[in-house]
Amino acid sequence: MNFGVLVFGGVEELDFIGPWEVLKIWSKIAGGPENCFIVAESKSPIICARDLSINPHVSFNDCPKLDYLLVPGGHGTRKEVNNPALTEFVAKQAQHCQTVLSVCTGSFILHAAGLLSGKKATTHWASLDRLRALGDVEVIEERFVNDGNIWTSAGISAGIDLVVPAKPKN
Repeated sequence: MNFGVLVFGGVEELDFIGPWEVLKIWSKIAGGPENCFIVAESKSPIICARDLSINPHVSFNDCPKLDYLLVPGGHGTRKEVNNPALTEFVAKQAQHCQTVLSVCTGSFILHAAGLLSGKKATTHWASLDRLRALGDVEVIEERFVNDGNIWTSAGISAGIDLVVPAKPKN
């Protein structure tokens, strides 16, 4: 099983570090994903929202086919929704993912990739109206929303819970 965690400039650290920690523990002690990757447009260091610098494992070009893709949020999503390389990567990987997950405003990247039109979804409470304004998403004010293979979560702690095995159930 290949599990990818997308990162980009301005990504909210806790949106991906919390789920990453859960994934790695799940992999080690309970048969979770065999391969976990931090994925970015390039392998160059990424500067996150709070100035943490991280080094992606794989770039869009050398990323294997993913079974699961987690898209975190943060202020960087406002720029990245207009990044065709990123949105095309998400759309392409989604074609064969069992599940595509978002944390917080990562839902806007899912929308830009064409994955939320006609779906139910959630995001961080402060961005619910902005998600509604897109017009083609049924916004549900819940901690988690599952619509087929698209799972969205409201914020940092919801994102951590989102990757816990057997979660979420709506």
